Amino acid sequence: MGAALRGCAPDPAGRSERCHIPVAVPGNSTRCPDDQSPVDILAARSARRIAVATTATLGLVLLGAGPAGAHVEARAEGAQAGTGPVTVNFLAEAESTTAGIVGVKTQLPAGVAPDQVSLVTGPSGWTLAPTADGYEIGGPDIGPGVDLEYGISIAQLPSDATTLPFKLLLRYSDGREDPWIELPTESNPEPENPAPTITVAPAPPSATTAPSTTGAAPTTAADSSAPAAEDVAQSDEDSGSNVGVLVAVAVVVLAALAGGLWFWRSRASRGA
Repeated sequence: MGAALRGCAPDPAGRSERCHIPVAVPGNSTRCPDDQSPVDILAARSARRIAVATTATLGLVLLGAGPAGAHVEARAEGAQAGTGPVTVNFLAEAESTTAGIVGVKTQLPAGVAPDQVSLVTGPSGWTLAPTADGYEIGGPDIGPGVDLEYGISIAQLPSDATTLPFKLLLRYSDGREDPWIELPTESNPEPENPAPTITVAPAPPSATTAPSTTGAAPTTAADSSAPAAEDVAQSDEDSGSNVGVLVAVAVVVLAALAGGLWFWRSRASRGA
């Protein structure tokens, strides 16, 4: 053991020598790798800090790329105020892993009468019935953790509004109710439970609001054709784009941190 350690500086505290392979040092015969200079120690600490920061940043980015908090979205591609019929597609993300969604109660935007609405597509066995200020759809439990997708048709949109919120209440098989009814305000531009909202193009000059009809009967998803396939494809494309942006941010952050580590190590080498 002594021969193997020949040339290494003994531990200042009188303990056994710390290295196994001597290292040549200008001005001295040998030096142990453990005998680091202050610059080496600073560089090592900086490297550890950069590694911790990189891990934390990457974790946050990947967390953002994963499933976010549940929400409800509404889409009406190419819709224009004062025109119709218009199909509005909804996606309600499930918040429960033990109970499935069994119904949705919706308050329609001002200017849209309940009897102007019909169910276009939805889960098997679900039906729509008008209420005093909107409609209800419901049917068999779609299953725990399963997102709800459905579409409604509106005979004609109001001509005097381009932003149309649909306040709704999701109902689960265990009795739970999730309200999505909040509208953005100046003091709270991003509410926690926002109502799904569509933005449509302004009405053409000749548009007028259509009168409501009477005697509308409950409808089922099979009563009308399914919404355009490009709506669903566009939704998938948007989700993919969001994940791609987050991954790109992660790459940029990692590259910047790696550059910082190289700078510190280069500086340490010059100062050694």
